[in-house]
Amino acid sequence: MELQFYNSYSRKKETFHPIIEGKIGLYTCGPTVYDFAHIGNFRTFMFEDLLKRWLLHLGYDVKHIMNITELDDKTIAKAREEGVDLRVITKRYTVHFMDDLKWLKILPADKYPRATDSIKKMIDIIQILLDKGFAYSDSDGSVYFNINSFPDYGKLTKLNMKDQKKTKRIMDDEYDKGSPKDFALWKGWKEEDSEAVWDAPWGKGRPGWHIECSAMSNETLGEHFDIHCGGVDNMFPHHENELAQSVCSTGKKFVNYWLHSEFLLVDGGKMSKSLGNFFTINDLKNHGFSAESIRYQLLSGHYRTKISFSLKKKQESNKVIQRITDFHSLLKIKLADQTKSNGLPDSYYEFSDAMNDDLNTPRALAIFLTWMKSEMKRLANDVITINEMKSAWNYLNIFNSVFSFICEKEIILPDIVKELIDRRKIARINQDWDLSDVLRDQILEQGWLTEDTPNGQKVKKV
Repeated sequence: MELQFYNSYSRKKETFHPIIEGKIGLYTCGPTVYDFAHIGNFRTFMFEDLLKRWLLHLGYDVKHIMNITELDDKTIAKAREEGVDLRVITKRYTVHFMDDLKWLKILPADKYPRATDSIKKMIDIIQILLDKGFAYSDSDGSVYFNINSFPDYGKLTKLNMKDQKKTKRIMDDEYDKGSPKDFALWKGWKEEDSEAVWDAPWGKGRPGWHIECSAMSNETLGEHFDIHCGGVDNMFPHHENELAQSVCSTGKKFVNYWLHSEFLLVDGGKMSKSLGNFFTINDLKNHGFSAESIRYQLLSGHYRTKISFSLKKKQESNKVIQRITDFHSLLKIKLADQTKSNGLPDSYYEFSDAMNDDLNTPRALAIFLTWMKSEMKRLANDVITINEMKSAWNYLNIFNSVFSFICEKEIILPDIVKELIDRRKIARINQDWDLSDVLRDQILEQGWLTEDTPNGQKVKKV
């Protein structure tokens, strides 16, 4: 079947048609780097990884942008609380986030733009909105978007504006949709903002959260692109406001397909530190989870349904991962990887139809695992042809390119090499290429070769 996605804007499944044949612009809302990302955050990032992997399998050239939110109410408050420069906080948690992404085998984005690199673009967009009458300034240097000036405001989240009572304008980045408000595009400087201040024609201050994504997506993907993703918690106010200001500033359609993942529950309930069910990736490592086991729990349910993560499901997910890994090992023992053939079993086409149906992972996994069980019996009884083994190998590799469930042996590195690799990672994040090259040479002196790949640094013994 043709590739279809459930578009949050239209509230229905739509056949996917890219703006440019064969190419896709994909924007995903990244982390707010004021703390460690938790398993609920990674439910969304994992869904986006699955989406990207499937699009790549279908042959699309995907340009993936994931922003890093290092300038908002939360990051500024955290820096003030710790009494350190904002950059200390955001750099610390950006490094942790990148480590978690790599460990979870999430494919890296093509770019990770940061809000502070796009201030000029934000000022330009705000000025356009002021000039067109969609925004107004205040005496303290703040600028607000007038939601009544945009007739389509509320359509993404299906707000019935006639039944809503508009209340006073809002300065906070986050608020509920019970009372729609004119929102801040630019926040006049306050003492608690400390060094987070820039000059603008209407007064010094800093951008609001929502204008940041409009500017970063515009600079990296253009005024109109294919897919915008995030969690359902991003729909209001963030995506609703982002949509309004983008359309009003450009006069064009902003995004063709909006995809949102549902909330993650933990043991059937809301995740909360007070309930003791709040987990970061490091917490789960300490509980003995593998990346593959976490991936299985987060991807076995459909992205648009609430799923429940549980420590108790670790044994169950481990068993599934082990069976898939054993199947991979058995095919290699049978030399299936050394046989030339482009064939695929019939099961692949059923699997593909399920994935094309709005990434229906429960059905896709059921199809694959049922087929794998049958093939394992045929392999054990030696009633499978060479061509069938090669077809099975091809199918398994496609499956793993999408889900990445096969366990890989971990390379044990000396402590000094680990330290050099970590320093080089930070140097590359900071785009300090000279230092990156120096550190690469130092790693080589220790007997290890480092190679930069789309999945991060790969090292091997020389």
